[in-house]
Amino acid sequence: MNNELQNLTLKDTTANPAPLGLLGFGMTTVLLNLHNAGFFPLDAMILAMGVFYGGLGQIIVGIMEWKKNNTFGATAFTSYGLFWLTLVALILLPKTGMVAASSPFAMGFYLTIWGLFSAVLFIGTFRLSRALQVVFGLLVLLFFLLAAGDFTGNATLKMIAGYEGILCGLSAIYTGLAQVMNEVFGRQVAPLGAVVQK
Repeated sequence: MNNELQNLTLKDTTANPAPLGLLGFGMTTVLLNLHNAGFFPLDAMILAMGVFYGGLGQIIVGIMEWKKNNTFGATAFTSYGLFWLTLVALILLPKTGMVAASSPFAMGFYLTIWGLFSAVLFIGTFRLSRALQVVFGLLVLLFFLLAAGDFTGNATLKMIAGYEGILCGLSAIYTGLAQVMNEVFGRQVAPLGAVVQK
């Protein structure tokens, strides 16, 4: 009886939460960067996506990844969910009159710290998949382009960042939907570029 208890294991039969997180991140990123590229002004649609799909959605996914013992997924999804919530707060809080708006210089540091955080996670993707390498590589570049735009006040840099951010968001959407389709069909129908572990 004692040996049977020692050999008892639990099998995780819960779904993979990562596609939901990647889609929340990717779709919100595309919409914000369509604004940055100059297609439409910052409006309630972007802020609502930032709070609910990009923000709360990714936080829920981060908690689910924690339950699956995935430290990378828990850290990334929870952090980027909180990024979206802080970004919306940075936009809305000054409108209440309670606090002053952040200067472009301060926003440059905000974006830089997120770029540095993303750069470390990018290194981690070299143990995961080529698709995630593309997502995180483009994300690092996006944060640094946006930071440079704020530090310099260069509108062209921000517009370039917008187009680059659209690519970043689309790469996350592809990665999320590819995981869904591969699971649904039970085979690889959309390549993710699995990394060979040595």
